[in-house]
Amino acid sequence: MAFVIFLIPCFVLGTDIALSCQNADDFVGASSPGDIVIGGLFAIHSEMLHPEEDPIKPVIQSCAGFEIQVFLQTLAMIHAIETINNSTLLSGVTLGYEIYDTCAEVTKAMASALRFLSKLNSSEDAVEFKCNYSDYIPRVKAVIGATYSEVSMAVSRLLALQLIPQVSPASSAEILSDKIRFPSFFRTIPSDFHQTRAMTRLICESGWNWIGVIATDDDNGRFALESFGVQAMANNVCIAFKEMLPAYLSDSTFHTKVDQAIEKIVKETRVNVIVVFMRQFHVLKLFRKAIERNVNKIWIASDNWSAAVKISTIPNIRQLGTVVGFGFKNGDISSFQEFLRNLHEKPTENNKFLREYIMLLSVCAHLEYHDFQTCIANQSQDNLLENDGSKPQIWRDDFLNANVEPGFIHSTILAVYAIAHAIKGQCKDRNCKDPSAFTPWELLEELKKVVVIDADKEVKFDSNGDISTSYDVLLWKEIDGHVEITTLAEYDAEKGGFVFEDEEKKKDFLALKKVQSTCSQHCRPGQVKKVTESPHTCCYECVYCPENHYSNQTDMDYCYQCNNKTYWAPINSTMCYRKTIYFLAWTNWFAIFLLLLSAFGVVLVLSICVIFTKNLDTPVVKASGGLTVCYIILFSHFLIFLSTVFFIDVPTEFKCKTRQALFGISFTLCVSCILIKSLKILLAFSFDPKLQNFLKCMYKPIPTVVTCTGIQVIICTFWLIFRTPFVNQNFSIPRAIILECNEGSIVAFGIMLGYIAALAFICFIFAFKGRKLPENYNEAKFITFGMLIYFIAWIVFIPVYATTFGKYLPAVEIIVVLISNYGILCCTFLPKCYIIIYKQETNTKSAFLKMVYTYSSKSAGSVAVSRVSLDSKSSSLQATITDWCKTENDSVNGNCHFQVPGQPPIKGKVHPKNAAKTMVRKRVSSI
Repeated sequence: MAFVIFLIPCFVLGTDIALSCQNADDFVGASSPGDIVIGGLFAIHSEMLHPEEDPIKPVIQSCAGFEIQVFLQTLAMIHAIETINNSTLLSGVTLGYEIYDTCAEVTKAMASALRFLSKLNSSEDAVEFKCNYSDYIPRVKAVIGATYSEVSMAVSRLLALQLIPQVSPASSAEILSDKIRFPSFFRTIPSDFHQTRAMTRLICESGWNWIGVIATDDDNGRFALESFGVQAMANNVCIAFKEMLPAYLSDSTFHTKVDQAIEKIVKETRVNVIVVFMRQFHVLKLFRKAIERNVNKIWIASDNWSAAVKISTIPNIRQLGTVVGFGFKNGDISSFQEFLRNLHEKPTENNKFLREYIMLLSVCAHLEYHDFQTCIANQSQDNLLENDGSKPQIWRDDFLNANVEPGFIHSTILAVYAIAHAIKGQCKDRNCKDPSAFTPWELLEELKKVVVIDADKEVKFDSNGDISTSYDVLLWKEIDGHVEITTLAEYDAEKGGFVFEDEEKKKDFLALKKVQSTCSQHCRPGQVKKVTESPHTCCYECVYCPENHYSNQTDMDYCYQCNNKTYWAPINSTMCYRKTIYFLAWTNWFAIFLLLLSAFGVVLVLSICVIFTKNLDTPVVKASGGLTVCYIILFSHFLIFLSTVFFIDVPTEFKCKTRQALFGISFTLCVSCILIKSLKILLAFSFDPKLQNFLKCMYKPIPTVVTCTGIQVIICTFWLIFRTPFVNQNFSIPRAIILECNEGSIVAFGIMLGYIAALAFICFIFAFKGRKLPENYNEAKFITFGMLIYFIAWIVFIPVYATTFGKYLPAVEIIVVLISNYGILCCTFLPKCYIIIYKQETNTKSAFLKMVYTYSSKSAGSVAVSRVSLDSKSSSLQATITDWCKTENDSVNGNCHFQVPGQPPIKGKVHPKNAAKTMVRKRVSSI
């Protein structure tokens, strides 16, 4: 059982132009019979006139705004069908067509689509309702159109009921690629996904990120805006404002919305790039208002109007700025242009669109080119009724060819040929002169596999029903005082890049970059974007990259960190720099100065060694402990001076391990020898038997020196084994690397220095006790002074060393080593050298004895007077004298032979007081 719907759509008016209908055939705009009929849906008029009176009746109204560009598409379809019929492509099978005007309205397009669905050869144009349309033969086998995506969406849902193939040469909405919702829809152009991606690529390469968008408030405009928004967000392009204009010119708010959009453009002074997704008649209204307001921007045109001649010829269009857009890739349309030149010879009986165009020519013939265009666009079908027959028919050969948009013409012809090749596939083993030879859904399956040769290239539909052709990047360029639409480049949709034919066009493309359209100024290399309170990521402040960070590109979101400690970067840097490596080099003036001091110390040591060697038998040298002890002390001083060399130049593992150990052991050896000398002096002048016995036990020169030095050797050995010093890179200075020796263990370093300090302190105590010796023999006093210099130097060193860093840190230690070494060396040897060189008369045995005698005479009272009892003291002196006499191989009863200088020899028993004097003299002489 089937339900039947009767379709007799009619216009309100009735004239010879067929603006009304007595039957359904009057609704057809252009037709031609054929074995297989193809339907066509084109928006020949830009708007439908809506009655103001109430109530509104369900009657299709008349239309206004004749669209030359869409009219040319219908002619392209007719031309393609005629060409195919005159060829051998379909082998005798002819194609017919029925083309309807949608007036850019979904309502009227739906009425046309219902006619397509009506059953073939049905006298009443009835659409039968069935559960299964597999065997149903509708009026048409396929449909070409519609012009606008919104109309195509509605029509496609109806045609999908019977799976009638629909091939659009102009509807580009991305949603139409959804084969679930639009299973029978195909198109010979790319989807808006590729167009919006191409626009975003152009915007990014031109350095723009703050733009405005204007679109029509319909499905096509909203879907295009949504697709563009996704692409823009992915490429850090911000949309400053979005303005939506009513989809229909008949909307009462249209002009108010246009004014609001222009006002927004004027106020947003930082927005210099406007993307426009609108129909041509919308753009026409917008641009006229923009010219009145002296708006000058860069306009990015969608494929709908990028090649519109009627817009490019608007008076003063140059004042608007630059128009750059994307048009469909064109092909060879020379045959179509020839068709247009002979169009006036074509009959108009079955082509109401052509008849209307001829009438428009007659009405507007007296006007100039652009006014002529405006006149044609503004004429309604009602106006033509009033002027019908009142004007002579005039033909203008140039007008149609001048308004050809090659991209749309080519895509329309390609759509016809795609359907023709699919029909050819169905007619291989069928008699296609019979309209019922195949059904639309069979043709649909064939269309999915069809391959068309276009410009020596194979073109076919993908799984989404789209043909992925390229775009032409179009630039509206002023040439000889007129704006011409030129091809700037080609956009490869697959590779996502621009291809230029020559350098001149590339220069025109690069010239677009001169225009700034950014919310904020570009952040230079060395700066980084800091997002402000604005919700847009394109609005930001430019701040300098902090230290040790850099940025090397424009508008970077973050700074790169110098990824290695050996690199650094100043504030506002575009790159990282290798840090300068610092160390106390040989060429450093301060290092040279310190080395000269060390060298002078070595020379001084060698000089003292020579002086002492030449004066080996003099009392001064003998009083210094003998040549062996002097050589050991001088050798240790030499090693200490030598150790300073290891503190200079590039630190190495060997230097770091050697310098402290060499200094510590050498200094310990030096202090140990001086300690022995201090003990010997104290032993010589001690009159306390208990202390003297203790000192005699302690005074073992070789074991003492070996033991003291050996302990230091053990300390240094453990230090080098368990926590050895190593080369360290000090990064505490931002722009430099300090190469230094890390001591490995501060504790071990402290123990080494502390041990030396302990020996020095003991030496200081012993020397201090013997500080009141005769002037020419007062070595203990100088040892005391040398130890004081050592203590002062190292006490000052500790805080200075702890608070100093940098390449001069080794110099601090060198200085303290030199001070302490020079102090001990000079205090120990220089007084003796002075006597040897400048006071030779005092460097004799007799002079020494006389000096000791004088010293002894002065000191005798202090020796005899004691806080203890005289008897006790006398017995102590007697014991001392006895001990001294034994050393003289003389009587133990005090009968000793001695001679005071300048006095005759004395024999016999010695008085205790004189014995003390003699004993001091003898001991001093023996040292």
